[in-house]
Amino acid sequence: MVWTGTWVAERLGVELIGDEELPALLGLALRRNPKRAHLLVSSVLGKHVPQRPSVVYGAGLDLGRRVRALLGDEEAARAVVLGYAETATALGHAVADGLALAPYLHSTRRPVAGVARAGGFEESHSHATSHLLLPEDPKLLAGDGPLVLVDDEFSTGNTVLNTIRDLHERHPRERYVVVALVDMRSAADHDRLDAFAEEIGARVDLVARAAGTVRLPEGVLEKGRALVAEHEAVREPEAAPPAPAFVRARLDWPRDLPDGGRHGFTPEHRERLEAALPALAAGVGEALEAVRSPSGTRRVLVLGFEELMYAPLRLGTALEEAGHDVRYSTTTRSPVLAVDDPGYAIRTRLVFPAHDDPADGPGERYAYNVAGAGFDAVVLVVDSTADTPALHAPGGLLARLAEHVPHVVLAVVPSYVPGTAGTAGTTGTVENSGADTTTVTATEATEAPERSSMLPEPLRGPAFSSYAPDEVGWLLQDLSDVELEAPTEEREEAVQSGGAHYAESLPVEYQPSERYQELFHAALDGSAARIARAVGTVTETVLAERAGTPVLVSLARAGTPVGVLMRRWARARHGLELPHYAVSIVRGRGIDANALRWLAAHHDPADVVFVDGWTGKGAITRELAEALKDFGGFDPEIAVLADPGSCVRTYGTREDFLIPSACLNSTVSGLISRTVLRPDLVGPDDFHGAKFYRELAGSDVSGAFLDAVAARFDEVAATVDTDVKELLAADRTPTWEGWAAVERISEEYGIHDVNLVKPGVGETTRVLLRRVPWKILAKRGADADLAHVRLLAEQRGVPVEEVDDLPYSCVGLIHPKYTRGATGADGKAVASQ
Repeated sequence: MVWTGTWVAERLGVELIGDEELPALLGLALRRNPKRAHLLVSSVLGKHVPQRPSVVYGAGLDLGRRVRALLGDEEAARAVVLGYAETATALGHAVADGLALAPYLHSTRRPVAGVARAGGFEESHSHATSHLLLPEDPKLLAGDGPLVLVDDEFSTGNTVLNTIRDLHERHPRERYVVVALVDMRSAADHDRLDAFAEEIGARVDLVARAAGTVRLPEGVLEKGRALVAEHEAVREPEAAPPAPAFVRARLDWPRDLPDGGRHGFTPEHRERLEAALPALAAGVGEALEAVRSPSGTRRVLVLGFEELMYAPLRLGTALEEAGHDVRYSTTTRSPVLAVDDPGYAIRTRLVFPAHDDPADGPGERYAYNVAGAGFDAVVLVVDSTADTPALHAPGGLLARLAEHVPHVVLAVVPSYVPGTAGTAGTTGTVENSGADTTTVTATEATEAPERSSMLPEPLRGPAFSSYAPDEVGWLLQDLSDVELEAPTEEREEAVQSGGAHYAESLPVEYQPSERYQELFHAALDGSAARIARAVGTVTETVLAERAGTPVLVSLARAGTPVGVLMRRWARARHGLELPHYAVSIVRGRGIDANALRWLAAHHDPADVVFVDGWTGKGAITRELAEALKDFGGFDPEIAVLADPGSCVRTYGTREDFLIPSACLNSTVSGLISRTVLRPDLVGPDDFHGAKFYRELAGSDVSGAFLDAVAARFDEVAATVDTDVKELLAADRTPTWEGWAAVERISEEYGIHDVNLVKPGVGETTRVLLRRVPWKILAKRGADADLAHVRLLAEQRGVPVEEVDDLPYSCVGLIHPKYTRGATGADGKAVASQ
């Protein structure tokens, strides 16, 4: 028999090394993922590859029994089993069934209104990284008994480390058991887990069915991307889907029985399900009998739905015990290349739109190895939340299945929501859109519970921004299709006259001249090490002073490149995968309250560290502190690269030096505009908005900036260690000398408005790029950091005045009495009267 990893192995040189059982357990495929080209495809998980339900369930049961033998009955009774969404939800259930004595919970990517979050963590290599823990009983994770963590594969250990770190800080335990079908860690990953266990003072055991490693040749990621691009480019056009023909199965689901472990599943729940399974399978069997062809329905696929894996699996085992020839698999969010070759694990792929109103917005979903597999009928099992018009629409999942399988049966499990009465099945009439299908007794479709509006998941690249999806999640709404740009002079007049707020429109994106771009690259070459040192210093300070795993929240957009660099430093120096989001804060309007609500629902507010590029006079620092008074748990302290105004305690340096990301606008910030807050575009339940300037991709230097700085991390590491030691021992109390200087300048130059005084290299650059400048004050002798400022001033006809006793390298002054007459016909500012 051909190994289902042969096709990938021959083309990429990927090798599985380890136990003899590995090739039987794992095949290989390719996927669209910026971090890992290959996908290990399990033959016994029941996700991508249809398998006999008894084989899938038996694999988990066996692992659970091994865990019980390892712990002993007394400790097993004190344990809690935790499975990972989406792939390991049924596996975790089966492990808990094998353990028999412990309750089960699985993580979820579906927020549920009214259910408090008990924890969360990031899965760094996944296409959808954020996990929520939503137990109905908040005490479920609060005990001190063993925690059993179940995933389908143990590849690097990052996900497990993130989980244990998050939960151990809340509820320390003495023992953890990690369970997986396969352990594919490298030797370094083994050592890292051992060191982590020693660090937290806990025992961490591992139970796996097989072990080995994946040997990846150099350049495999690039080669894998090229292969995916090549084969997806020649994808055959799909026929227009017909109206879906299906019948509904009778499914008398027990009242108040959870549909799975999203909110917890106890041994008592398991007993109730076991007792109900024969009747549940009989209802499905009746529907299958109704669609039996003259030659008989022989080969049946039970198809689960994303995280809903356990209920379909148990229905499958019950049908198998009743004598049906059954296979089992589930739909998934994960995009994988399909190649119709016996040496490739994913032969066919069905693509359809999401149909459960997902919190992170619409998107494609997939069912693998269903088409062309010879199934006579498919039993699609979904929860009632997913039984939506999108499921039934032309092009929806039911229609896609009907294209490839003669008979489709729909079985709907009531979605369990804690605190609401469960819904039992009632007798009704089968829905039947096929002319030749017999009508049978069945339940009405259980309606989805009423769902309150939920904030969407963060926007991520490449759909929004040119940053990689793991680098930052934008808690913003996409306004790319809205015309928001206005001439600088018109914006300034409206802002100063009180007719509009600066956040209600956008300046026209500045397109740098060739000379200016040369200055940017020269500045980056000259300052990359200095920036790397500041990045390292501020990141190490945060890690030293914050308990737990910091959640970086950058103030879009100037803070976002800094947040990405801090995340890269933490990963490079400590192997940490810090979550990073970008939020909007608007002077005079405060921070995006909905973004804070999303953060509080997904992370502990105490873990949040706000990040910005630099401080000027400290206006945003004060704005943030004021805004957070209404939100408990968040620390208003901002971490910045440069704090020349002495406004914060956490910084990389207090020198006012050139940070090249200040030299440009969107083209150094992931092609994202500054944020927008306008009542006709941003409602009370919306995130603030921003635009993605895809059309500027040819000028984008966002990645070049990040890579140039990150390349200098190693050379500054020793210096950073010294800087941090000194900083942690120093008095870093803010003196606000920058604010005092701004007030003095405002009065001295007759401006009488501190908002029109923009101190520091970064703020002065913003004045020249976005506002109508009056003049530039330059500290005598600070020429090294001001070449780009002088060039911009020259281009706009703005005078540069040399001054002494300035705490900043430069200060930009916005024209204090701006009208349309304040610029000449050539657009250059004129001298004030």
